[in-house]
Amino acid sequence: MADGREIIYFDTDPVPRTATDTRDLPPTATQSQARFDPLLGEWVVIASHRQTRTFLPPADQCPLCPSRPGRPSEIPESDYEVVVFENRFPALSTDRVELPDHVEGSPETLLRNGFGRCEVVCFTSDHDSSFAELTPERARLVVDVWAQRSAELAALDGVAQVYCFENHGAEIGVTLSHPHGQIYAYSFPTPRAVTMSANAARHRRAHGSNLFGDLLGAERAAGIRVVAANEEWTAFVPPFARWPYEVQLYPHRRVTDLPELDEAQRDGFATLYLDVLQRFAHRFDTPMPYVAAWNQAPGIPAAQENWWLHLQLFSIRRTAHKVKYLAGSESGMQVFISDTTPETVAAELREVR
Repeated sequence: MADGREIIYFDTDPVPRTATDTRDLPPTATQSQARFDPLLGEWVVIASHRQTRTFLPPADQCPLCPSRPGRPSEIPESDYEVVVFENRFPALSTDRVELPDHVEGSPETLLRNGFGRCEVVCFTSDHDSSFAELTPERARLVVDVWAQRSAELAALDGVAQVYCFENHGAEIGVTLSHPHGQIYAYSFPTPRAVTMSANAARHRRAHGSNLFGDLLGAERAAGIRVVAANEEWTAFVPPFARWPYEVQLYPHRRVTDLPELDEAQRDGFATLYLDVLQRFAHRFDTPMPYVAAWNQAPGIPAAQENWWLHLQLFSIRRTAHKVKYLAGSESGMQVFISDTTPETVAAELREVR
């Protein structure tokens, strides 16, 4: 790209990609830091430069649409299938600057560079589409893209976890409405992954079995919270769901990350995921806003033994016209109070066609 960022095109069949980025862009500049919260034992990323990132531009000025004469965009080509590029306003960066070992005036607060990498994944060149409207073939290509990028980013020196996700819908807080997701490569295992890894290890010591697998097996056997399934995957509402509408998708055969998925698992996921997204899209009169979050194994030695790849899909919408706010209990004490029951939500989603 014109400012030195990397862009990668993914096509079902080979397509010559020769377009150049004609924009006059200044180099990207990040001021990202990671600061350690000693009270919670978690890293917090400080990325104040993101205040100036593009925010909900008109459709004819969308930076994720293909370039056209007189209006170059982030994607130089006039069309594309799936494209990945480095975020111009990344929360994490491979740039390294010299920093003190702790925040000024707070020796308990460790300080690091905000090391990592942030990528944008555009699922389609059609601005008015969505992931739920992709063909099974295109969704399958996206799975391959997630897997390829996860493998490459995980191999970077200093990366401890790769996180693929999609924010969808204005209520979620998207800043660009074009169908796209993101990939973050963190220099530390995320708090969620650390907690799940510890609990999975504790479960194995106590029961001699895999916690994720036991949860999946129980849900498949009970069936009451299963939304949809095929030979390779099951989608169910977890019995402990925090969000008003939440579905988790598990492969029947354990793998730790996206690159480990075989061909049948990738095909099966694309089919089932589109099914579940359509149910989300048609549950109410307007499509459900959601976050889709891949849970891949973090760089913790014990995690590899127990981890089970899965995708968490959830929405903050609790009725057709009401959203779930993370208020006092959730934001202040991290105790979720749900306005729906998992069994009812599963039944509702099963009925959606």
